Amino acid sequence: MNWFTKMFSSSIGQKLIVALTGLFLCTFLVVHAIGNLALFKSDNGMSFNLYTVFMTTNPLIKTVSYLLYASIIFHAFKGLHLVYKNRQARPVQYGMVNGKANSHWTSRSMGVLGTIMLVFIVVHMSNFWYEYKFGYIPYVQYTENMTTGEVSGMPYVDEMGNAKQINKKMEEYVIGDNKITIVKDLYEEVSEEFKNPLLVGLYVFAMFAVAFHLFHGFKSGFQTLGLNHPRYNQAIQFIGTWVFAIILPALFAAMPLYFFLVK
Repeated sequence: MNWFTKMFSSSIGQKLIVALTGLFLCTFLVVHAIGNLALFKSDNGMSFNLYTVFMTTNPLIKTVSYLLYASIIFHAFKGLHLVYKNRQARPVQYGMVNGKANSHWTSRSMGVLGTIMLVFIVVHMSNFWYEYKFGYIPYVQYTENMTTGEVSGMPYVDEMGNAKQINKKMEEYVIGDNKITIVKDLYEEVSEEFKNPLLVGLYVFAMFAVAFHLFHGFKSGFQTLGLNHPRYNQAIQFIGTWVFAIILPALFAAMPLYFFLVK
């Protein structure tokens, strides 16, 4: 156990953990993007709201979420700490530096890109995760005709038009041919938040930081873990570039733009 402690308290060990948590967060980004595609479905937000309930009530997902939060915190702060230590190791910079000769600029800017992403994560979590967990989110009532599949939604209010609450995140029952679903309306919260051009601008700007961070970080994680090999380095480069540096950031940027420009 002593060797294990020494290993992961060393600089090499800490880089390994940063790489592992980074690749784990890449996996989360894929799952998160796929789930959030429900935002584009034309069903008054029902699919997205049901997805949100599943993600916040499923025991396995909730357990993995705690690992996710720990990974975000460790990856962000330990990554910045390693950048700081690397700069401290060379307190006097070279008089002339030709960075292009040795590394891509994304490699030299991981600290800046990571800081931008950390600020974005704090804003994102406070606007949606914290609000959903601890703030006030109104409920919506969906009526789904089980014969035709037609879905309609309306605010869950009393006879006076005042918002009503239930003591759980979702309630379902059937009346005749209609399935009634009452659920927290995070979809409406998303729609309202993304009417703010400053917030939309922050999201789009942050996605550029995510793209450049992952362009270098994805392949760097495999290299740190010693998993790079001439046989599949090209595949890693392809996935890192097209999936994580282009497609995923574009999907995440499209979501606020969709609500700001279309909805």
